[in-house]
Amino acid sequence: MIRLIRKWLRAGVMEDGVVTPTPAGTPQGAVVSPLLANIYLHYVFDLWANRWRHHRARGQVIIVRYADDIVVGFEHKAEAERFLADLRERMAKFALTLHPEKTRLIEFGRFAAANRARRGLGKPETFTFLGFTHICGRSARGRFVLMRKSRRDRMRVTLRAIKVALWRRMHLPIPMVGEWLGQVVRGYFNYHAVPTNTESLSAFRFHVTNLWRCALRRRSQKDLTTWERMTRLAADYLPPVRVLHPWPDARFDVKYPR
Repeated sequence: MIRLIRKWLRAGVMEDGVVTPTPAGTPQGAVVSPLLANIYLHYVFDLWANRWRHHRARGQVIIVRYADDIVVGFEHKAEAERFLADLRERMAKFALTLHPEKTRLIEFGRFAAANRARRGLGKPETFTFLGFTHICGRSARGRFVLMRKSRRDRMRVTLRAIKVALWRRMHLPIPMVGEWLGQVVRGYFNYHAVPTNTESLSAFRFHVTNLWRCALRRRSQKDLTTWERMTRLAADYLPPVRVLHPWPDARFDVKYPR
């Protein structure tokens, strides 16, 4: 395993047929890069942050990390500022830096809206994490709700890819295209069908249906594909909009055999 890792580190990067060596770090986009990054950050960040939480924090601290994307929540603002300063020093010891645009402190949580209103400020800021925009929301009863919405820029990229793929399948039989498109939408829903995100799912399903309608109408100048027909096709082949994932607090209620 060590021999293979060394070969990966010396492999370099090929762009337009030209190989560029990588004297430091892992090759950008290489298959082994996420694995090595997780191992590296486990010692650089995970163990250090867990020790910091237990020895230096007085309030509650929650840490969520996926690859190199990290979200840390604090009960007290002063501890958040101290953690950020210590984190910059910790990363500098390993020749790492925090992203200047993605790294920021925001006031978020169930008391953020009320605290900012008392100071005459606007709504709490939002942040993006793992393809979702996280928002401080309210339920119908006025309780705090963590709302998650699919990122619009990511959705636009996915829709553009579907549009190109539909044009390539323009002259295939409708049942064949419908089955393929149903798999695509079902795969998108399997990840994005979280509570409070049904509006984004409905918008995605509508845009996919519209792209399919445009592809069918381009097959012939005399095509008369109407929205009534597309509604029937969408009902036959595309999955309905429904929540597939539980609320975040229910994810940890798992019983293991051991």
